[in-house]
Amino acid sequence: MSEPFHHRPTLKQTNKPFKSRHATKASLKERSKGRVSRPAAKHVHPSNASAQSKLNRRNHAKQIQLQKRQSLLAAVRIFGGVDGAPRVVAVVPLCEDVTSRDAVSALSRSLELPAQADQECVWKMKVERFKTSLQFIQLAYGDFYAALDACKVADYVVFVLSPSMEVGAWGETVLRTLQTQGLPDVVPVVAPDHHIDPKARSGILKSLLSFMQYFFPEQPKVFDLNALSDQLSTVRALSEGKPRDVRWRQGRSWLLAESVDWTNGNLTVTGTVRGTHLSSNRLVHLSNYGDYQVLKITSPAPAENADSTAMAVEPTVLAEPDPEDADSLVSSNDPDDMQNEQTWPTEEEMQNDSPRKLAEDTQLPDANPGTTPRTVRRVPKGTSEYQAAWIIDGDDEEDEGRRDSDEGAQYGNTEGLVDVPDHHEAEMEVEANSVKDVTFQDLEEEEENRQLETWRGRQREERDDREFPDEVDSPRDIPARVRFQRYRGMQSFRTSPWDPYESLPRDYARIFQFEDFKRTERAVRRRAEEEGGAVPVGTRVTVYLKDVPRDVAERSAGRPLIAFSLLQHEHKKSVVHFAIQRNTEFEGSVRSKDPLILCVGPRRLRVKPIYSQYTQGGARGVNNVHKFERYLRHGDTYVATVYGPILFGNQSCSLLRESTNANAPSLVAMGSLLHPDPTRINAKRIILSGHPFKIHKKTATVRYMFFNPEDVLYYKPIQLYTKYGRVGHIRESLGTHGYLKAHFDAPMTQMDTVCMSLYKRVYPKWSELFVEGVDNSRTSDVMEE
Repeated sequence: MSEPFHHRPTLKQTNKPFKSRHATKASLKERSKGRVSRPAAKHVHPSNASAQSKLNRRNHAKQIQLQKRQSLLAAVRIFGGVDGAPRVVAVVPLCEDVTSRDAVSALSRSLELPAQADQECVWKMKVERFKTSLQFIQLAYGDFYAALDACKVADYVVFVLSPSMEVGAWGETVLRTLQTQGLPDVVPVVAPDHHIDPKARSGILKSLLSFMQYFFPEQPKVFDLNALSDQLSTVRALSEGKPRDVRWRQGRSWLLAESVDWTNGNLTVTGTVRGTHLSSNRLVHLSNYGDYQVLKITSPAPAENADSTAMAVEPTVLAEPDPEDADSLVSSNDPDDMQNEQTWPTEEEMQNDSPRKLAEDTQLPDANPGTTPRTVRRVPKGTSEYQAAWIIDGDDEEDEGRRDSDEGAQYGNTEGLVDVPDHHEAEMEVEANSVKDVTFQDLEEEEENRQLETWRGRQREERDDREFPDEVDSPRDIPARVRFQRYRGMQSFRTSPWDPYESLPRDYARIFQFEDFKRTERAVRRRAEEEGGAVPVGTRVTVYLKDVPRDVAERSAGRPLIAFSLLQHEHKKSVVHFAIQRNTEFEGSVRSKDPLILCVGPRRLRVKPIYSQYTQGGARGVNNVHKFERYLRHGDTYVATVYGPILFGNQSCSLLRESTNANAPSLVAMGSLLHPDPTRINAKRIILSGHPFKIHKKTATVRYMFFNPEDVLYYKPIQLYTKYGRVGHIRESLGTHGYLKAHFDAPMTQMDTVCMSLYKRVYPKWSELFVEGVDNSRTSDVMEE
């Protein structure tokens, strides 16, 4: 029986409602009637929410725009007018056939200004057309460190290119290093040269622009100083707008010396305060010369060529240091050997406990006469004792294994072998007829030296360290427990505890440590901003520095002298760490504790850094233990550790290596400051490897890891592992040659290698101030590990 028919409910028609759930813009505008809603209202009708949100966004954007405009006006206010602070322009020639003086002269001719004096290194030019003034630092080609110093205080950097010569290795090194250091706005120009064909200039400018965009991709144009229009455009680019901020200079004050004088141990530096306000309580760093205290800050004395009819005005004291708040020149502590808790061994203890002396003390006594068994060697029948002495001995254990397993057939007929006593000390008669002469030819001295360098060279060591990282061989003449007495075993490298204040060297008694470095940095910057009595930015001053050697004024003649004000505590020494990457264009070998030049902030230091692994994000980890690296390799990020002055802020750094040409060092690596942390442990790892001689499932007899039973018992508590992932422990010592029995967590294979890892903490060398032209790489008077 069929069921009754029913219509489906989906056939019911549903009409669109007349009123929409969402209000249109027109309806919202009609409802508001021009009224502006208050953002602070707690209860807002849903219909006005979108309108208020749009108004809030517009108001917020307008406030941001106003703040940017005000900050721009404040930044360029110090340059306002011809009498304002000049814009500092560093002129760096990148080619040997161009000079910075020619480029500056071309710019002055375009403004119809008089030529400068020949002996002036820093020349000020008033630009009436743009109501400002420019201060040019003219640098010579090949003066590498002067170029770095000039760009530290510059608002603009003018790179002078040659229309007929390519940029060489020196110019590329300068560009790479300045990129790492941090640069303000860059203006590339082509030196004037009337001998170049005008038709070829277009192609030359395109080629040079392509070269500059490789280093500075945002660069739109290269100005040709041979054309008057480009000369004026260059002046306009230098005279208008706000100079770009350099990150590492934020919160610091500096000045470029316009005149320098030395009187009775005091150095007077006249210039315009830049960056932020200048405090007389803080130390001043002179690039290439060190840190000095401020005696006073005054207004500059009247110029010698001033109008003599005018009334002479004595310099006014603008700021003087507060004896209670002024920073001292003490950079390190004086360790008290009677009260400190340093546990590093002294020189006398090291001599008494030297590996050689300990090895001599632990030597076994000589055997009694007649108790040493005679060594018997199996040689072919008819062989004399002299001939038998030239036969190389096989491994004793392997020979015994062959004799026990009846494998003597591989040597031929055993009846043709006889036993010959091993008498090496006896004088044997030479049988010329039975011994064949070996052909030998001396190599030439050059070829011999080349092969020796290949054998001992760094490239071979670095290759071996890459293929077999941290693997070392136990010495046979010195017990392993003596040779590696400073090493320890660790169950887990990442989690095992390690006391950071254990067995510290003497240098650790000299450094400073912060309980909370970030909190200290915030407090230092807050006090610097709130400090009263400081000289404001844009003021032309004369700074008196006390106890300055006279040769500073003599050596700075003809070169720009740069003065940077340091923040509080930045003269103190600590353990400083940098995250660095190796320069991809540097091909040499870089090993830990190699002497390098560290350029960071306003300073240059001679350092011998040690390298360690960089954890993701610079994390400390559970125990703050990081693996020491012997070499700085391409592609990876490492941490370089040095003893050096404390630094605040986002500081970029570069590592240079001096070459035969002192003015052209090589850029080794670049990076940035991490933080000072004396508790960071850089652990050097060594791996003692052994060969599994005999294997029975999970048990193996291991040899060549040690060579005496005492070492086996000494290192018995340390865990073993294999290159195939097995983990085990030493069970017992076998025999008198250092063989051991070990048990592992899985069956072993004959191709595996048994390893044991040992660790010790390593420390860097004490750093020194780098002084250009002075070899101050002497050994420090501090005991170094």
